[in-house]
Amino acid sequence: MLVNRRILLIITGGISAFKSLDLIRRLRGKGALITPVMTAAAAEFVTPLSVSALAGQKVYQDLFNLTDEAEMGHIELSRSADLIVVAPASADVMAKMVAGHANDLASTLLLATDTPVLVAPAMNVRMWHHPATQRNIVRLSEDNIHFVGPNQGDMACGESGLGRMAEPMEIVKTIDQLFMDMDGKKPLSGKRALVTSGRTHEPIDPVRYIANRSSGAQGSAIANALLSAGAEVEFVTGPADVAPPVGVQVTRVQTAKEMLKAVEAALPCDVAIFAAAVADWRVVVENDSKMKKENGKLPILEFAENPDILSTVAHRDVGRPALVIGFAAETDNIVKNACAKLDKKGCDWIVANDVSPETGVMGGNENAVHLITAQGVDTWDRMGKTKVAERLVQKISDVMVEE
Repeated sequence: MLVNRRILLIITGGISAFKSLDLIRRLRGKGALITPVMTAAAAEFVTPLSVSALAGQKVYQDLFNLTDEAEMGHIELSRSADLIVVAPASADVMAKMVAGHANDLASTLLLATDTPVLVAPAMNVRMWHHPATQRNIVRLSEDNIHFVGPNQGDMACGESGLGRMAEPMEIVKTIDQLFMDMDGKKPLSGKRALVTSGRTHEPIDPVRYIANRSSGAQGSAIANALLSAGAEVEFVTGPADVAPPVGVQVTRVQTAKEMLKAVEAALPCDVAIFAAAVADWRVVVENDSKMKKENGKLPILEFAENPDILSTVAHRDVGRPALVIGFAAETDNIVKNACAKLDKKGCDWIVANDVSPETGVMGGNENAVHLITAQGVDTWDRMGKTKVAERLVQKISDVMVEE
């Protein structure tokens, strides 16, 4: 997707500027054509010679360089690109973008263009969380500026938190996605996805059942994100508190047995995401009529295990999806139990979350998850379930595009 794409790379000041060198190398490795621009502060961290050598192009630095103006004016420089990438994007340059300043080459280029812009913020954690910066982020988003990162972690200043520039490969993948969107192509076009959602109701008698507090919000959000990425979505849902997304093929079920049957009928598919909270047990014998109290005697209920839908699909010899993703709702030893579940179930990824009552996750609007794969554990910050879904689908898209 990046072959012969013209990218104007603006490097601003900050210790993360060293990552721009690797970013240039990776972009050129994918066939992109890089025109580098550096602010005066950026030149304090990486040399223009290094940037020029890796980009294979001269570095533009001075707004009033008459030679450059004779060759290519700053207006043409900004408009000849297919995409402008600011990496790292300092708090200062973001503030200039919001205010419409044009007092150096970088800010002038960003003001004098209608080319799409992607920024990769990098700054101290307190600068990132400052109300002024947060206001600027909202304004830039309203102006259709695209963002990648920042990430969380240790910083050169000794503090830790949000503010680290996104890694070069993360930026490259975001650029790839932007070009696909601009070309009207979506990463999961032609792919078929299966999502289970909601909870199951296991009847005891005509009026009572075994259930849980799952709202189905996370499953619906995932299905929506898959649709946005271009996938065809089969949505198998038990009872839920949220409506199924518009545009998916919906199959409604009540019990775990019904859900397994519906899932098997929906195969084959390319990716299967099992977000439903399926009851582990059912009553062996469902009473045909409502059970009555009998002089203080407690009813005796015999339980049996429900079918393991995730494991059944993950262990299929024929028609197994290329990517099988399970969910692990835990209250104790979240990561340890989820890692054990990954091995036991035979799936490719597990999305683990803490559903202890104090978290408010079960039935709430936010989630904090650990994505567990064979490569390790990726812990995400607490965020809205829509954001969790978008991030998960981005990970899925990355894998599917690489195949």
